[in-house]
Amino acid sequence: MKNSIVSGTEGYAKQAPFLLEQYENLSFEESYTTAIDHFPQMPSKILDIGSGTGRDAAWFDRRGHDVVAAEPTKEMREGAIRLHPSPTIRWLDDSLPDLKNVRELDETFNFILINAVWMHLDEDQREVAMKAVATLLGENGRLFISLRHGPVPKGRRMFAVSAEETVKLAAHNQLVPLYNERSQSILPANKSAGICWTKLIFERQA
Repeated sequence: MKNSIVSGTEGYAKQAPFLLEQYENLSFEESYTTAIDHFPQMPSKILDIGSGTGRDAAWFDRRGHDVVAAEPTKEMREGAIRLHPSPTIRWLDDSLPDLKNVRELDETFNFILINAVWMHLDEDQREVAMKAVATLLGENGRLFISLRHGPVPKGRRMFAVSAEETVKLAAHNQLVPLYNERSQSILPANKSAGICWTKLIFERQA
């Protein structure tokens, strides 16, 4: 039985009920604003890494995409399944940097979403994770990553990660930048604490 906490998920199991309610109060469209213009329009294969409440996976699922949702925190994953009980979303217990269970599917994806996850990885883990993610992208596949900037909540594990570092790391894995936006958090408490986000989209070179 696996009892150890996945690195980077500290605090999420205990706060799962609060987080499931908080994040579900924000719509998909509010969270991604202009970035959504770069998301796939035609039915595609989607991988949502760190799927949390399942809101994003469910949004893609309702639009006819083939969705795999990977979430390592049991309390979050089970809560997401209750909130979004779709028979067509494939829920996996998996996490960065290795994505062992995802890789065992032996599939590639048209679009990979990594929202509010990347800053939980240390430098070495980010290097491994970018390589793993790049290999999961199909030709001309796109990768979305968001980076959190600001105070770290008590009991969480986060690192300061810049857009510049992420763009450089992506380039080493044949991913070219398409979109780069920095904006304030839309959650009132986070906004008042000075937290902001960088949203990045990359495309795999053919």
